Amino acid sequence: MVEELLPDLYRVEIPLPKSPLKALNSYVVKGQERFLIIDTGMNREECLRPMLSALKKLEVDLSKTDFFITHLHADHSGLVGTLATDASKVYFNRPEASFVTFQGSEDYWKGLFAFYHSNGFPEGEIRKVWEGHPGYRYSSRRQVNLTAVEEGDEIEVGNYLFRCIETPGHSPGHMCLYEANKKVLVCGDHILFDITPNITHWPQLENSLKQYLTNLEKVYTLDVNLVLPGHRNLWNNHRKRIMELQEHHRNRLNEALAALEDGEKTAWEVAPYITWDIDCNSWQEFPSVQKWFAVGETIAHLDYLEADGRARKETKNHKVLYSLA
Repeated sequence: MVEELLPDLYRVEIPLPKSPLKALNSYVVKGQERFLIIDTGMNREECLRPMLSALKKLEVDLSKTDFFITHLHADHSGLVGTLATDASKVYFNRPEASFVTFQGSEDYWKGLFAFYHSNGFPEGEIRKVWEGHPGYRYSSRRQVNLTAVEEGDEIEVGNYLFRCIETPGHSPGHMCLYEANKKVLVCGDHILFDITPNITHWPQLENSLKQYLTNLEKVYTLDVNLVLPGHRNLWNNHRKRIMELQEHHRNRLNEALAALEDGEKTAWEVAPYITWDIDCNSWQEFPSVQKWFAVGETIAHLDYLEADGRARKETKNHKVLYSLA
């Protein structure tokens, strides 16, 4: 699907088969001399075909196209290695530019698996995650030269002048784009309207949930008429949604605290106490990859509670255990 949002600004819906996210919103900006594509979809044929079809319809010349990637997740960055040419600039936030090329490597994933296992994730479930995790399966396999951008940098294409806004939380270096004259906020997965962004543990980011909540406040003050998220529906009232997201995480923190009332637990043991928006009757029915996302988010909330003085963390017999402070 191709939808014109404003003059020379288009949304291209890229399907994400068998993903609860359903589709990615990729955005195309047309200029007189250059084009800009914001986020790309996964590195798989089911994403590439509709992307190429949309670009043909929009008469986009890839030899004159640059890219902006909001963050490293494969559903946003996976296709850039296929689409970018030697003449392309690929704008990428600086923190993630330093390690994004390693996210498809086995060593990177083995380190993550060891960390999750220490938080209670069973080895049998980890093997299933290895087989099905989209970040491992659908990341770009081609190394691309990246142009690192940071807070305040500007990207001009046609009649649009975007300012880079650093919003770590959903990922270590997540970045939004803001067009002040047209009051447009391209927010990747920082703000989503039909679903809540996954806030997980990152070894490269201390207290990811606290940083996420801080950076919701950061964009709250912006004057915005059109919000362009990475998934699902567009909206215009980002402030109302930010308040809803804040309340969502307050509730989740309370659920994590309640789970610890009867004794210490691993994050794996706390996760079933949390309310998850997934079409399953019980924790046991969750697909292994969804359990992975849930446990990662549980760790982020437990670490927030520890930093806030409401929970305690210690390691016993190679397992990380949380308890009430």
